[in-house]
Amino acid sequence: MRRLPLLLCLVLLGAVLPGAAPAVAAPAGDRDVVVQLFQWNWTSVGKECRDFLGPRGYGGVQISPPQEHVVLPGNGYPWWQDYQPVSYRLDDTRRGDRAAFAAMVSACHAAGVKVYVDAVVNHMTGGGSGGTGSAGSAYSHYDYPGIYQTQDFHHCGRNGNDDIVNYNDRYEVQNCELVDLADLDTGSGYVRDRIAGYLNDLLSVGVDGFRLDASKHMPAADIAAIKSRLSRPAYLYQEVIHGAGEPITPEEYTGNGDVLEFRYGKDLAKIFNTERLAYLRTFASPLASDRAVVFTDNHDTQRGSGVLTFRDNGRYALANAFMLAWTYGTPKVMSSYDYASNDQGPPATSTGRTTDTTCFTDRWRCEHRWQVIANLVGFHNAVRGTTVGNWWDNGNDTIAFGRGAKGYLILNDETSAVTGRSYQTSLPAGTYCDVFHGDFAGGSCTGRTYTVDAGGWFTADVAARDGLALHVGAKVS
Repeated sequence: MRRLPLLLCLVLLGAVLPGAAPAVAAPAGDRDVVVQLFQWNWTSVGKECRDFLGPRGYGGVQISPPQEHVVLPGNGYPWWQDYQPVSYRLDDTRRGDRAAFAAMVSACHAAGVKVYVDAVVNHMTGGGSGGTGSAGSAYSHYDYPGIYQTQDFHHCGRNGNDDIVNYNDRYEVQNCELVDLADLDTGSGYVRDRIAGYLNDLLSVGVDGFRLDASKHMPAADIAAIKSRLSRPAYLYQEVIHGAGEPITPEEYTGNGDVLEFRYGKDLAKIFNTERLAYLRTFASPLASDRAVVFTDNHDTQRGSGVLTFRDNGRYALANAFMLAWTYGTPKVMSSYDYASNDQGPPATSTGRTTDTTCFTDRWRCEHRWQVIANLVGFHNAVRGTTVGNWWDNGNDTIAFGRGAKGYLILNDETSAVTGRSYQTSLPAGTYCDVFHGDFAGGSCTGRTYTVDAGGWFTADVAARDGLALHVGAKVS
């Protein structure tokens, strides 16, 4: 969610309504890694599903908001304009129209990739804008013809401008405005019906679920009521940012579905940046693993929230490798574009239309295609359902661990290589491709291979700030 020029916390609350549809926990199927293709247009998402995501084992793609949004040329078409809805039409956004959207969903499904929409349903536009949206709809702060008028919004009467100031006040967080964004009265049956109508339209096109933006600012009971109006089951993961000492907690929302665990990325960065990798032996966040969607960074946190990002290069790759190899939560990989300011939008035409993505050019960083990250998705899929074993660490910044008899990972975040050491695994005897440095296809490896003996041992040198990963899905012989 956008918190306007500088990011603020967004999150949710409440009790689940009786009779609500059961929560759909974790993406179904044997591939659960989600990638956030932040700000990609629909044509590029569909092509990426076909050419890379499906073949490399990604199970889902999170797309940017598809509803009609404000258009802000005076602000340089910032990325956050998409998080200010004008209507729920799919007719035209900076990323494409309804036909392109439907074609993208079909292409992703054909590649075995589910589509999750970033759904902005807590609010509409900010008070500083008004006029015509991306699909031609007229609007003002509390007037969206044919959809919502003044009575459909919260007007909390606090702080002189209705804005949230005190995050320790539950009422204020869920009834006042997040940085002047018109806050929908999600307790209203009419508003719930309109929101559900939008989500059901997306379901009719074929989407598989939703990231519910700004969930903290809606009671969990309101989300449950909206969910009960959906035309079919859908995977939900909710944006509920934990705040120390705040009354609204992520755990309140697990009755509706999964929750984005924001503590995970900060804690992981702290260990990599200022502590020891040896501390990862028991790494987890407070939220139950089967309800947590975890990530090193996302589009909000990478803009100044103390997490590792693409700018950390090799260390970022190591952190993502750990996330994908570890047992906690459902992993979500970030795929970004470079930006000179926190507000800068994606590569675009002079009229603000997002251009087609060509990875590693024109500011597109495409972290999901980095060899380590992409290949660890295959590792993750190969070891699903296994537990951690054969842990070893040097008491500092080199660790190694196995995942049952399916995989083995070494991470060395030291400034010097670890050489000549033998590692005990539970892998079957054989020769394996090191997917940290090579791609496995057709029974062969483009990088170095390692032979595991009948006792599960192999010997390896691991360079500084580097790693090694073996798994049964990349067994050469």
